[in-house]
Amino acid sequence: MIEFIDVTKKYGENIGLEHANIKINKGDFVFLVGPSGAGKSTFIKLILREIKADSGRILVDDMDVTRMSNRQVPQLRRTCGMVFQDFRLLPRKTVFENVAFAMEIVKFSQRTIRRQVPQILSMMGISSKADKYPNELSAGEQQRVAIARAVINNPKVLIADEPTGNLDPDTAWEIMKLLEMINRRGTTIVMVTHAKDIVDRMNKRVVTIDKGHIVGDVTEGAYMIHENY
Repeated sequence: MIEFIDVTKKYGENIGLEHANIKINKGDFVFLVGPSGAGKSTFIKLILREIKADSGRILVDDMDVTRMSNRQVPQLRRTCGMVFQDFRLLPRKTVFENVAFAMEIVKFSQRTIRRQVPQILSMMGISSKADKYPNELSAGEQQRVAIARAVINNPKVLIADEPTGNLDPDTAWEIMKLLEMINRRGTTIVMVTHAKDIVDRMNKRVVTIDKGHIVGDVTEGAYMIHENY
């Protein structure tokens, strides 16, 4: 599903990622952990081709990200849904319109949108909020909308960048249950997080990055503190 083969990315003299080798299989749920500045954001940006690797190969759903043309990048990004810490909802659109917008971009018919958006809002437990605007929602509700928008087009991969970072502990666990449900439905999830309690309790695969190097990759692991942190 996602494979890095001897991938290096530098920013001048600074290492973003160096000689990274990893394979994430279809259906995996992977926590990506490590200190700030370790290379986690670089890892994500390389998957999405927001930046280009200096060397090595990156494969996503059998697409060679390192060799694709700019015209192929939209196809890659349709394969990947994104959820952010700060939600990134459109403030002047309702909940329904925010989720529908993701379908409109890829040219779904209005009939299909009217059928599918209510279904995903129901799955996220926010059907009653369809006509509300983001500023009328709690932080947890906004993140549910963001997740709905990210998965409405059935991406094969969901990348979640600190999705619980702005949430209280109880709401964070509600969001994690939603992500686990999405994963059980077949979506591969890569989640960047500093939330040690969540990582330890979820008992999923844990990949640790430190100073641009993958220093740990444990199945059913916990948030480990590397000796160089």
